Amino acid sequence: MKPHAEIAEVWPRDGRVRLVGHIHGHPAEGEWRLLLTRRSHAEQRLDYPAQVKGDRFEGELPVADLAAATDTAETDIGVEDGAGVEEWDIHLTDGEVELRAGRRLDDIRGKKKIMVFPEQRVHGIGVRPYYTVKDNLSLECRTGAST
Repeated sequence: MKPHAEIAEVWPRDGRVRLVGHIHGHPAEGEWRLLLTRRSHAEQRLDYPAQVKGDRFEGELPVADLAAATDTAETDIGVEDGAGVEEWDIHLTDGEVELRAGRRLDDIRGKKKIMVFPEQRVHGIGVRPYYTVKDNLSLECRTGAST
């Protein structure tokens, strides 16, 4: 299995998304950061400190940052059911390697249809973590009405 950031816990509340997990398949030395990459514009990135002890990591990101980045780029957002949608992929990085965040070491396949996280709304934009079809963790930013 490829090295990755194995997600153990996702806590979307109080205007933040807190992530807890383990670094799998790569030395956990050095300084690590949570890296968010806007899927439709890979050059647009946000990053936040991650605390690492042994192979365990923990970090959080404010949803207001995603809402602001999505709002300023609203003209670039695709339209689905009357609401604009933008997706951000999550990695853990030490500056040299980027490990995709996901949950693959359990026996649950198809998390996208099983695990649903609550949406947090800020400045008219809803931010919600979700698992992709490959069991990676991403964030969805949706303008318009809540779903």
